[in-house]
Amino acid sequence: MKYINQILVILGISFIGELLSQFLPLPVPASVYGLFIMLICLFTHIIKLDQVEDVGNWLILIMPVLFVPSAVSLMNVKDAIMNDLFVIALVTFVSTIVVMVVTGKVAQIIIERKEKK
Repeated sequence: MKYINQILVILGISFIGELLSQFLPLPVPASVYGLFIMLICLFTHIIKLDQVEDVGNWLILIMPVLFVPSAVSLMNVKDAIMNDLFVIALVTFVSTIVVMVVTGKVAQIIIERKEKK
């Protein structure tokens, strides 16, 4: 019964995210709304971590399996991907470098602030 309650909490938050996505005129995916709502609920202790922890850990455990359909569907558009492979590789490389630099700088700022305290 514990797992059913946990999955119902997660599905309820996801459903609220879907509703927000339908009713708000912002280009934000429903999953982002759901994650943001879950974050707020966890920080404000509306939802306690033990109310969703076990099912959350299980979902993280099976996450690679959830990407299989997406990876298989890429095989259907192989020709289009091959035509733009250089552009895709360039964008991936540049965005990876940007994310690494920004993450490093933010981490340095946080560490420096903690050392000053």
